[in-house]
Amino acid sequence: MTARFSCTFTALPEHIDELGHVNNAVWVRWMEQIATRHWETVAPPEHVAAYVWVVTRHEIDYRGNVGQGESVVATTFIPDPPHGARFDRCVDFANATGKVIVSARTTWALIDKSSGRLVRVPAEVAAPFYSQA
Repeated sequence: MTARFSCTFTALPEHIDELGHVNNAVWVRWMEQIATRHWETVAPPEHVAAYVWVVTRHEIDYRGNVGQGESVVATTFIPDPPHGARFDRCVDFANATGKVIVSARTTWALIDKSSGRLVRVPAEVAAPFYSQA
């Protein structure tokens, strides 16, 4: 089973666009923030020190939105094993009623910090993301 990781985001005044709800660019920032928190929470410190992840692709479905002061619970997970240097990460944002209003699938690539090059995701780097319930 894949490890799921959740956190809450609250829409602040600077997140709101001219339509009165969270701007699309903010959703992308929140996707990046939850991915980073998940990595830093689950990965051993030596992996965090040795590698960095970069986004190569975002696919986002918007089914709703929230306004200033409203919160969403973001839940992220990695649905499939890595392919070479890449793996996909899913993020679902649920509103106060539990309805998923934004869903994303983002492809991330692993870079070795010392060389600055893409590297195949080692099994020991992927393992912690599949071992938690």
